[in-house]
Amino acid sequence: MSKIRIHHRTIYRYRYAVNLRPHRLMLRPRESPDLRLLSHEVSITPQAQVSWAIDVFGNAVATAVFSDMTDVLTVDSVALVDLTAAAWPVFAIAGSALTFPFRYSDEEWTDLGALTARQYADPSQQLQRWAQGFVASNSTDTLSLLKDISAGVSSSISYQSREAEGTQTPTQTLDRGRGSCRDFAVLFAEAVRALGFGARIVSGYLSNPDQILLGSQDQGSTHAWVEVFVPGGGWITFDPTNRSMGGANLIPVAVTRDIAQSVPVAGSFVGASDAFILMDVEVEVSA
Repeated sequence: MSKIRIHHRTIYRYRYAVNLRPHRLMLRPRESPDLRLLSHEVSITPQAQVSWAIDVFGNAVATAVFSDMTDVLTVDSVALVDLTAAAWPVFAIAGSALTFPFRYSDEEWTDLGALTARQYADPSQQLQRWAQGFVASNSTDTLSLLKDISAGVSSSISYQSREAEGTQTPTQTLDRGRGSCRDFAVLFAEAVRALGFGARIVSGYLSNPDQILLGSQDQGSTHAWVEVFVPGGGWITFDPTNRSMGGANLIPVAVTRDIAQSVPVAGSFVGASDAFILMDVEVEVSA
């Protein structure tokens, strides 16, 4: 896989003209040794003043400020990337982390901070027991354990596309037995955190040119997955929706502690309480 074009359009419609408050945009793909950003353009209607900043996770975040009232807001993001991630990556795991359980160094533990902390309550220890069930013995291969948990998510939970905003809690996903890629990612991240791993949620795009992967009905879509920090290997990508490891087919935009921090377009308006009609999102990913 090489050059991939992503067109992400978000449209808000209102019954009456409204005053738009500043909107936060997370649409620019993250560069890495496996992904090079060749171009990226954001077009906004009505006209907006756009400023860029880098957040605490290193994500590129734009703020759009509006001066005109409008009954339609359109945000168009077009990116061209060169993706060279291997389909079957090999990770040079440090000897100290080859088997689980292992201990992060004091510096790693400090730097990982909140990324090792669970984000959802688990009063009955349901998720803790579920995660612990994948530990075959007191000393088990670390990568095998992580791959087993990733596979366990997709074997225990039925994939269900869901357009509604929001994400299920991990225990809701376990109880319901179904979920979207967002729910899969949150369940996996919380499960590995329950075992002491540092994990972060990743949002971006899935490239699916052969239309064989879950999470997309076409050649691509928005998608969510997880990165787990393993000494030596660094941040290792796991896509529990498709039981895959590594960044092939994945174009990251944002890495966050909590999935709620990775909304592509977020903002508000001042106007009549019944002004909002709908939000429509169109994503085209093509090789």
